[in-house]
Amino acid sequence: MSVKDWVNTAKICGLDAVDLSMLLVANHTPVYLSQLKKDLSELPLVMMTAYPDFTHPDALQRQRERDYFYRDIALASALGAKYLRMTPGQAHPEMDVKQGVGLATEAFKRSADIAHRYGVKLLFENHSKPGCWRYPDFSHPTEIFLKIADGIRDTDIGINFDTANTIVYGSDVFEVLDKVMDRIVTIHAADTAERGALKPTVVGEGIVPFDGIFKKLKESGFDGWICIEEASNTGIEGVKKAVGFVRAAWANA
Repeated sequence: MSVKDWVNTAKICGLDAVDLSMLLVANHTPVYLSQLKKDLSELPLVMMTAYPDFTHPDALQRQRERDYFYRDIALASALGAKYLRMTPGQAHPEMDVKQGVGLATEAFKRSADIAHRYGVKLLFENHSKPGCWRYPDFSHPTEIFLKIADGIRDTDIGINFDTANTIVYGSDVFEVLDKVMDRIVTIHAADTAERGALKPTVVGEGIVPFDGIFKKLKESGFDGWICIEEASNTGIEGVKKAVGFVRAAWANA
């Protein structure tokens, strides 16, 4: 599906905006970006998602990853995205936890300075594993996610909280939610069929306690964007079900 087709489909499904992965942006040439902005003109592009690997064990590759991500920031700015989701990198077997936390924290802080120049707000997610990576996210373990979150507390980097990934790791979603609540800017509404395993299902049909999560968010004064991360492989019908469920769950929380 092209970006233009997705925007049209998103309108049909009742979405208010779109979230675009950097994997869907072919290049950064002027003619291409001009056409892409036209394709996105029917709905706001609120957030983009990128996949920097700041924890790569090779120092030269880490530098490449930083430069790649700076390009992602520039692209997000060019397309008018308000937010850019980022990751610390992959859980490479040879990367020590302490070193990895340090590398990720340093790279996040440098990236925040670049993003500030471009008017893009960076968001750190409690992430699991994208299909474009070999290994899971370095910060998938809850304790590592919280260490990095604490390490960037003195920056303006926000949190994009995924409703499923903490449960996928096997941790208590409410305990983690409470620890980062004051910094949550956006939500990824995602679901899983099983605790301790990534088994995507139609949003609302798995084990994620959306009622409790949304209630806590409302009580904290959250009024940001909720991005539906529909990964059940049930096509447009799955998206429509997810949209209906999330709207109802938020209204009733």
